[in-house]
Amino acid sequence: QVQLVESGGGLVQAGGSLRLSCAASGRTFSSYAVGWFRQAPGKEREFAAAINRSGGSTDYADSVKGRFTISRDNAKNTVTLQMNSLKPEDTAVYYCAAVSGPDYYIFKSAYRYWGQGTQVTVSS
Repeated sequence: QVQLVESGGGLVQAGGSLRLSCAASGRTFSSYAVGWFRQAPGKEREFAAAINRSGGSTDYADSVKGRFTISRDNAKNTVTLQMNSLKPEDTAVYYCAAVSGPDYYIFKSAYRYWGQGTQVTVSS
């Protein structure tokens, strides 16, 4: 089992940057693939980025590709989402999620463990 805690959200102007962190408990964090999802008010939770358990493979939603970068440090039990060139449409609650196994998924239903979320607000 793993527990996830997100941090790093906040208010930023369009064009700015934020760095989100997902801290995981447990000694076997390196056994889990991790995804970042986001949910804007009145919308479904959607996939943003994911990374496999080794950190060697990543994937991004088209809407964030080229602006967001996901990475992990298994020694520190953390996954980071670096968000650059932020846009007002990036405003959402951002969640990290984990699934046991080598590969990530872009479908939220595949993830068993979820954090509580962190709010990101981008002003125009």
